Amino acid sequence: MSIATNLQSIKNKLPTHVTLVAVSKTKSNDKIMEAYNTGHRVFGENKIQEMVSKWQALPKDIHWHMIGHVQRNKVKYMAEFVSLIHGVDSLKLLKEIDKQAKKYNRTINCLLQMHIAEEETKFGLDKDELDALIKSEEFNQLQNIHITGLMGMATFTDDENQIRKEFQNLKCVYDEISNLLPNISILSMGMSGDYTIAIEEGSTMVRIGSSIFGSRKT
Repeated sequence: MSIATNLQSIKNKLPTHVTLVAVSKTKSNDKIMEAYNTGHRVFGENKIQEMVSKWQALPKDIHWHMIGHVQRNKVKYMAEFVSLIHGVDSLKLLKEIDKQAKKYNRTINCLLQMHIAEEETKFGLDKDELDALIKSEEFNQLQNIHITGLMGMATFTDDENQIRKEFQNLKCVYDEISNLLPNISILSMGMSGDYTIAIEEGSTMVRIGSSIFGSRKT
C-alpha cells in the first residue's frame, strides 16, 4: 500500500485526542512529501543532522519532533526550529536546551523521558530522579523550556501483559506529577508494534514509522 493509504488507515484508528508523529528517520524527502501531501504535518527524527537537512529542504509548516537520544553539544543545531524534544532525561540537557532556546527568543517544548522498560539500554529517569528534577531550584529557574508531558518506551517483547503493565506504570507517574506540573498535556508512549495498547492505557501521542513508510533498511 502507498504511504498515503497507510497513513490514512492508521489515522482512522486513532482517537481524536491522540497525536500521530510520523517517524521519518532515514526516509527520503520524497517519501516525507507523500505524507505531507495528505495534510500530515508532524514528523519525528532521531538524528539531529538529518532533521536539520530535512528542515532546510522541506516546507516550513512541518512540526519537527526530535525523538532520539539528544547529545547536549547537538542541541544548538535544532534550537531554531524544533517543535518538541521527546527524550529529555537530565537537568544538564534541559539547561542546554534552555540556553540555546534563549538565543532564538524561543520557548522549546520538551517531554521528560521515563525509564519504564526492562532493557538497560533504554534511557530515561526513574521516579525518584523525576521528583528530584522537577522540585529542584535550578529546574524552576529555566525560562525558555516548557515541559509538556512525559515519554517512555516499553520493553521490546511479545508479552503484551508486560507492555501493558509498563504503560500503566507510566500513566500512574504522569497522573502523580500533574499536581507539580499542572500544564502537562502529553503522554507519549506507543510505537508501530504497541501503539494500540498504549492508547488503551492513556497515551495521547504515538510514534509510528514502519507502519507508514515501510521497514527501515538500517
